[in-house]
Amino acid sequence: MNKAAPTDDVAEGTAWELTEVRDGMIIDWDVPIRMDDGIVLRADVFRPRGGGTHPVILSYGPYGKWLSFQEGYSTAWEIMARVHPDALAGSSDKYQSWEVADPEKWVPDGYALVRVDSRGAGRSPGFLDPFCPRETADLAQCIEWAGVQPWSNGKVGLNGISYYAINAWQVAVLQPPHLAAICAWEGASDWYREKNHHGGILCTFQANWYDMQVKPLQHGHGVRGARSPIHGGLVCGPETLPEEELARLRCDFGEEIFSHPLDDTYHRARSVDWSRVVVPLLSAANWGGNGLHLRGNIEGFVNAASKQKWLEVHGGHHWTGFYTDYGVALQKRFFGHFLKGEDTGWSRQPAVQLQIRAPAEKFTLRHESEWPLDRAKWTRYNLDLPRRALTERGTASGTVAFEALDEGVRFLAEPATEEFEITGPIAARLAISSSTTDADLFLIVQLFDPDGKEVIFQGALDPNTPIAQGWLRASHRKLDPARSLPWRPFHPHDERRPLQPGEIVSLDIEIWPTCIVVPRGYRIGLWVRGKDYVYEGGNALKLSNMKNAFNGCGPFLHDDPRDRPPELFGGITTIHASLDHENFLLLPLVPPTSR
Repeated sequence: MNKAAPTDDVAEGTAWELTEVRDGMIIDWDVPIRMDDGIVLRADVFRPRGGGTHPVILSYGPYGKWLSFQEGYSTAWEIMARVHPDALAGSSDKYQSWEVADPEKWVPDGYALVRVDSRGAGRSPGFLDPFCPRETADLAQCIEWAGVQPWSNGKVGLNGISYYAINAWQVAVLQPPHLAAICAWEGASDWYREKNHHGGILCTFQANWYDMQVKPLQHGHGVRGARSPIHGGLVCGPETLPEEELARLRCDFGEEIFSHPLDDTYHRARSVDWSRVVVPLLSAANWGGNGLHLRGNIEGFVNAASKQKWLEVHGGHHWTGFYTDYGVALQKRFFGHFLKGEDTGWSRQPAVQLQIRAPAEKFTLRHESEWPLDRAKWTRYNLDLPRRALTERGTASGTVAFEALDEGVRFLAEPATEEFEITGPIAARLAISSSTTDADLFLIVQLFDPDGKEVIFQGALDPNTPIAQGWLRASHRKLDPARSLPWRPFHPHDERRPLQPGEIVSLDIEIWPTCIVVPRGYRIGLWVRGKDYVYEGGNALKLSNMKNAFNGCGPFLHDDPRDRPPELFGGITTIHASLDHENFLLLPLVPPTSR
């Protein structure tokens, strides 16, 4: 280190190691970290001036540590700047990078920030394979490296959004000795159920994400890639490899996911064993995170073996809350307690902190002691098929049929006579038959105002997000009785059980958790569909880092024709109601006197 920057960073095989002082920080660029197989990963270290040792906030991921947030994610940056100007205030924003902490907001408080380009991405060579066990082992070794550096106090925390939260869950299983705390901000934990196969139905998000956000930052793009706006170094360098060599050095991510339609060893190797997660943790979820992260944050809090664990749930955009004054203050209280031993008040922090959601994007802070809420009243809303209604009363026998790849059928409750709240996980039971040997069910829980207009919310990504969603492929209806709860059925997804055409089967369907205050005169609805939800009010959004425009489900679509061939999924789906076949939506109603 401490050597002059090379005059031309594009020189083949040249590392770019330099220590300098910028903006009141000591910055070590491109520090080498050698893995146990000989691969050298590259990290940037931002640390306070004046010597001494400091707690470490570390992140490890594929988004290019030298790629600026503003350049790589321009529309997301514009939205954050416009909606949450406090996220940009108090910083030059020169060092802002996608989904990781801003060093200018942490180093002045005595933290050292370490950003590592993951294997095969950015400045780090190697085979690119997101979330694989080799990556998890790398992250554990980076933690141990950071824990013994002369500027480190030996306590390492993991902090970041999405990718950085997911691999925090994963590496916590390995229990690296210097890992002292993790903040998993909107991070999935179940590779199969939350990321790739919702209810057994293939989601195309990960394949598209890989194409748009990871492959362009593969190590070896060199001069074909971006440059750092700070010092001009190559984000994906230093060497420039031919395209055929780049293809050889990365996995075929989408095809790998497609080729594993059941929850087999491929998925389980990338999922979390909660019995081994014992580190203090803060799990921060987003009510609008249907399709990727919400379930993982809830399940992480509930199931982790950690004796010191907290859950926070907020609303709004996926990438903004982390950077806001609210988010940074929460993170600093947590890490100040566990990494610095400060009295931040965290020892008195309630186990659960919820932003209670109401129409018009209104949120009210409330603390709880557990999840699900013990005082929630689990209430069945039965599906009245002839009336297309949701009711707490008994219902008539009958059937309702719909085209299996079409809009389906909606059931509406009566307008609320007084305000009530739904907060917690949701489940449904449907008795269905198919004219073929399978059927996909998409369940959308909706809210409608007194004029009949659907009330949608700014989701984690999509601005037109309903209050909850759930999915199930009928052939995956098998339940795991040991892991199922009345409000959270658990499907092992380890075998297909085809239907006999016309055979009536009972499906217990998990619907991801939600929170909504339903005002007087508003009504809830359940839309049983045969395809992805589409918001009927239009107004789609397109982000620069995503392939598709958002029409209600964001990028979390189930539109791969290989997974849903019409001859198998394009028949007629029929819902049946009788004394032997019940259909209901199970909702957690929170008593008004205790809110």
